[in-house]
Amino acid sequence: MVNPHMYYLNKVMSSLFLDTSVPGEERTNFKSIRSITDFWKFMEGPLLEGLYWDSWYNNQQLYNLKNSSRIYYENILLGVPRVRQLKVRNNTCKVYSSFQSLMSECYGKYTSANEDLSNFGLQINTEWRYSTSNTNSPWHWGFLGVYRNGGYIFTLSKSKSETKNKFIDLRLNSWITRGTRVIFIDFSLYNANVNLFCIIRLVAEFPATGGILTSWQFYSVKLLRYVSYYDYFIASCEITFCIFLFVFTTQEVKKIKEFKSAYFKSIWNWLELLLLLLCFVAVSFNTYCNVQIFLLLGQLLESTEQYSDFYFLACWHIYYNNIIAITIFFAWIKNMFLAIINDTYSEVKADYSIGRRPDFELGKMIQQSYKNVLEKFRLKKARKDEDKKTKGSGDLAEQARREGFDENEIQKSEQMKKWKERLEKKYYSTEIQDDYQPVTQEEFRELFLYAVELEKELHYINLKLNQVMRKVSAL
Repeated sequence: MVNPHMYYLNKVMSSLFLDTSVPGEERTNFKSIRSITDFWKFMEGPLLEGLYWDSWYNNQQLYNLKNSSRIYYENILLGVPRVRQLKVRNNTCKVYSSFQSLMSECYGKYTSANEDLSNFGLQINTEWRYSTSNTNSPWHWGFLGVYRNGGYIFTLSKSKSETKNKFIDLRLNSWITRGTRVIFIDFSLYNANVNLFCIIRLVAEFPATGGILTSWQFYSVKLLRYVSYYDYFIASCEITFCIFLFVFTTQEVKKIKEFKSAYFKSIWNWLELLLLLLCFVAVSFNTYCNVQIFLLLGQLLESTEQYSDFYFLACWHIYYNNIIAITIFFAWIKNMFLAIINDTYSEVKADYSIGRRPDFELGKMIQQSYKNVLEKFRLKKARKDEDKKTKGSGDLAEQARREGFDENEIQKSEQMKKWKERLEKKYYSTEIQDDYQPVTQEEFRELFLYAVELEKELHYINLKLNQVMRKVSAL
C-alpha cells in the first residue's frame, strides 16, 4: 500500500513549510526557531505564505519555487488549518525558600496534572478559552512530554489578510505566555494526481528551561483505497490473502488437536502462531480503517469552513503499515530458514540419486564400534571369513541375548537396522533418474528421527569405549 509518490509528496511539503526562510532573514525557518520572536516571524511569514499561495507572485524566490515544483495547483487545502496551545499553571514547581522573595511565579514541565484549564488574556474568543477535545486522535508524544488533546484552539480564516491580522493581534496581546508548553499547527492537503492525502503537523515545544524545540510530522496516506484498476487488483490480492489465512489457521488448529501440548514445544510452531496473530491484527486494522474512512471522510470533506481532523485516520494507517512490516519480517525469517533446510536436503538426495555416497556411513561406523567393543571383552570372536558376518536379524538377536545384551539395546538395534535399510533403499538407489527432488515433510521427519537415533547410539558407544579404555588403563 506504499509507493514512491508518498516520499516525494512528503519531501516537497517539508521543503515548503520547513526550509522556506523568512523574507530578508535566510537563516530563519521553522527548523531554526529558538525564541518567541522567531516563532511569530515564521507564523506571519513562511506559514502564511505557504497556506495562502495566491500572493507568492510578489516574492521572486517563492515564484521560482512555484514554477519548479508546481505544488500550488497540484495540492488542495482541505478545510482550514488549526492552531492549538497547551499551558501549565503557575506554582506547578517549588521554589527554594531563599529565592521565594525574588521569584513570585514558577511554571513546571507539562503533565496532565499541571495543565492549565482556566481562561486567560482577553477571554473573548476560543483562543483565550480552554476547550476540551472532541476528536479520537491519539495523544502526541513529543520531545518533552506526552500531550493530550484539547487546549486553547483557534482556526485560521480562508482570507490571508484576516489570518495575518489574527496573528498580529495574538502577538500583541501575548497569547504565548510563560506557561505555554507546546503549540500545534495542523492542516491537511490532497493531491488528486496521485490520490494521496498529506496530513501535516508542526510542533513547537516550550521547555521549562526556556527556548523552543521544533518537530514535525508529514503523513502521506492513501485514504481513498479503490479508485484505479491497480487498486482493484490489490483488493483481489487482499481477498486471496484472507483465504490463505483461513486455510493456514484451520491447519494449525488441526495440528494443535493432534499433538496437543507437544505442539507448543516447537519454536517453529510458536513462530507460526505469531504470524497468524499478526495477520489477524493486520486484517482487523485494515477493516477498521476502511470503516472509519467510509463514516468520516464525507463529513470531513463537507466542512470546508472548519478544521478537518484527518490526523486520526493518518495515525491508524501508520499503525496498519507498521503491523504489515512486522508481519512481513517474521514471514521472511520463516520463507528463508525453511528454504535453506529444504535446499540442503535436496542436494543430499540428489547426490544419492546419481550414485554418490559419503566417504563413510555413520551406521557402519557404529556397527564396527560395537564389534570392536565385544572383541575387546572377548564376548565375540573375530571372524576371518567375510561371508560369516552376514546373518539374519533373528540369529543376531538371539546371539546378542545369549551374550547378555539388554533387551532394550537389542530392540533399538533392530529398529536402527530397519530404518537404515528403508532409507538406503529409498535414497541410495541408482535407478532414480531425477538428480534434484524436493524432500517431503514425511521424508524429512524420517531423516530427522534417523539422525537423532544415530546420535544417541554414537553417544552410547562413546561412553562404552571410555569405560573400556579406563579398564584397559587399570590393567
